[in-house]
Amino acid sequence: MSEKYEAGMKTRRHVLGDAHVDRAEAAKTDFDAPFQTLITEGAWGTVWSSDKITLRERSMLTLALLAATGNFEEIPMHIRATANTGASKTDVMEAFQHVAIYAGVPKANHALKLAKQTYKEMGEDL
Repeated sequence: MSEKYEAGMKTRRHVLGDAHVDRAEAAKTDFDAPFQTLITEGAWGTVWSSDKITLRERSMLTLALLAATGNFEEIPMHIRATANTGASKTDVMEAFQHVAIYAGVPKANHALKLAKQTYKEMGEDL
């Protein structure tokens, strides 16, 4: 595997946790292996592995972008990842408030609903 892949897998495991990555790897097939390599090298090995901004800031950006673009399916995964990136509940709320102003209240409202549900599943007080 490439250096980007190795760096990406290390960052991916740090942010998402071994259990999540192990499940994703176990589900990988020949069909989606090229896609998994792409996201491991591109998203995790290039973007998330860059030292230009912190993992906390990347979490906030990712959650805001997911909500703003209506890609709600990955919000719970990235809420769980905040335990590893240092993004606090206040950080998440601030990110979703930006979403409300710049991308729409319904999107932010749905993202907050998912965040609350996920924090509850994580045993977090709100």
